[in-house]
Amino acid sequence: MAELAAAVLRARLSPVAAVGEAVIEVTPGGVAERAIEAVGQWDKPLLLSGVVLGLLLGCACAGVIGVRRPRGGTLLMVALAAIAFAASVTRPDAAPTSFLPSIIGGGAGVFTYQWLLPRALAVVGKRSEEPTGRRKFLVAAGGLLVGAAVVAWASRWVGQARRGVEQARSSLRLALASVSTPDGADLGVRGVVPWVTPTTDFYRIDTALAPPLVSPADWELRIHGLVERELTISYDELLARGLQDAWITLCCVSNEVGGDLISNAQWSGVPIADLLAEAGVSPDADALLSTSQDGWTAGTPLSALTDGRDALLAVGMNGVPLPIEHGFPVRMVVPGLYGFVSATKWVVEWEVTRFADFTAYWTDRGWSPDGPVKTQSRIDTPRSGDRREPGPTRVGGVAWAQHTGIERVEVRVDDGEWQEATLAREPSIDSWVQWVHGWDAEPGDHTLAVRATDRSGYIQTGAQADTVPDGATGWHTVEVSVA
Repeated sequence: MAELAAAVLRARLSPVAAVGEAVIEVTPGGVAERAIEAVGQWDKPLLLSGVVLGLLLGCACAGVIGVRRPRGGTLLMVALAAIAFAASVTRPDAAPTSFLPSIIGGGAGVFTYQWLLPRALAVVGKRSEEPTGRRKFLVAAGGLLVGAAVVAWASRWVGQARRGVEQARSSLRLALASVSTPDGADLGVRGVVPWVTPTTDFYRIDTALAPPLVSPADWELRIHGLVERELTISYDELLARGLQDAWITLCCVSNEVGGDLISNAQWSGVPIADLLAEAGVSPDADALLSTSQDGWTAGTPLSALTDGRDALLAVGMNGVPLPIEHGFPVRMVVPGLYGFVSATKWVVEWEVTRFADFTAYWTDRGWSPDGPVKTQSRIDTPRSGDRREPGPTRVGGVAWAQHTGIERVEVRVDDGEWQEATLAREPSIDSWVQWVHGWDAEPGDHTLAVRATDRSGYIQTGAQADTVPDGATGWHTVEVSVA
């Protein structure tokens, strides 16, 4: 019933998802980081499953308590609804009707509990005046399950909000460049990730259990703060400024050494620097506080938005309008910075300000206010635990130093000398680069390591550092057996 009410009201979050987002909000930064490291992009499905399991266990406890104290079970059912109510009305983007799904669902739960409990008591012999018989109780419970299934189906059918935004997205006719891998950028080494990440495989790490649903007709960006003139820009006005395309690799600060929370795509959008120039940024400002439709915030150094790099207010990804999960209709993309300080999805507000005057979502949870991407490299093939035959073997992977560029990649076998690998062509210093190294594998167990040198002359450090507070460091190594 709660899901159906949320669908009828076209709410972004059902009560279950609202409780999940509340859990994310109160989770300490270190705990959140450990969860991402442990399960990666499965964090949201597992969290939602945990909320549902907690709800089921709570209802089961209400039934057990009700056998002895019916009022106690009722109070527990009310408490479960109250938790959902509190989570729903405290979301940053809560609407005036956000409380209704929790009230309706809670009311349905209490009614069902009070209707079913006497039949359960009759089965266990607590009330002799009630008709007894396990079959009658099971029929009643089965009927409730069938009814719940019908209502669940109806909630999916009624839920038009996402379909409406998807239709608005599919009807857009944006002037987006076609996507093709630049010559020489992909070495075609088996086992190495493709240079262009398919949109369906692009990593996603954010705090939204249900993505905000914003149609282009309703989207606006408000620019205010330390500016000469405040601006409010609509979607059509943004497109009228003209789009430019750029290959940009995005990386999550939670990416461990050798991790896969990094992807490369062609982005299309309007230069952020142009919009800031229109507003007239005060010389006293040093930061941009961006806010998502769901209330998430990020603080970005103004210097990274105005130094000539392809920092975009993006509307397209890999030749099509942004997918809903990746920020449709508009998001920020800033090369050279981790996403937690720059890549605001579903962005609706910019405040030009100073770092001394605010904190953002992740800095409140222990992360650094600065988030430059660190020079890193990764071995994609062979993988740890692989068994290879003796003889010529191709070792390959990717390296990145966004907005600096990769100068050299080196591979070391066991404790031997570092040997230079062959680099693919690097179409942009803002994207990753593939590399390959020929290794004459000899029998035995071997440890392969990789390091990169960027164009500033910095050699990737082998010192191990955690992802908190500003990104992991260390050399990626794999263990391989040759026999």
